[in-house]
Amino acid sequence: MDHNMNSLVLAYLGDSIYEILIREYLIYQNICKVDELQKEAVKYVSAKAQSNFLKELEENNLLTEEEINIVKRARNHKGSRHPKNTDIVTYKRSTGLEALFGYHYLNGNFERIKELITKMIGEDYVYIWEKCCTRDNRNKKEN
Repeated sequence: MDHNMNSLVLAYLGDSIYEILIREYLIYQNICKVDELQKEAVKYVSAKAQSNFLKELEENNLLTEEEINIVKRARNHKGSRHPKNTDIVTYKRSTGLEALFGYHYLNGNFERIKELITKMIGEDYVYIWEKCCTRDNRNKKEN
């Protein structure tokens, strides 16, 4: 993938990848009511939660130099628009995290996505990831 791709395009894709992984995780937690799923999802997918997660990754030196550059490009992208419920710094940091997920998805770095999401959620996620990968491989064999 071109390393010069617009960082907001990466964030656009990464936002959806990140959110589907969180939604899948919550469903496997046996939360069956949509309003409960939504309340729990906000704990992970809000700009504040994403910004905090990025901060944790940075403080623990869990990002590669390449990943730091992707985050910085997205975070520093010009533009002053942001949701009313968050400040511009938090919003830009969350955009950096989303760009990171988009970048890894486009490059097929699914193991790295698993590592990052596991750092956030914990080892519970490994089981869910493996279960979904097994399901996916079984479907491919049937076709």
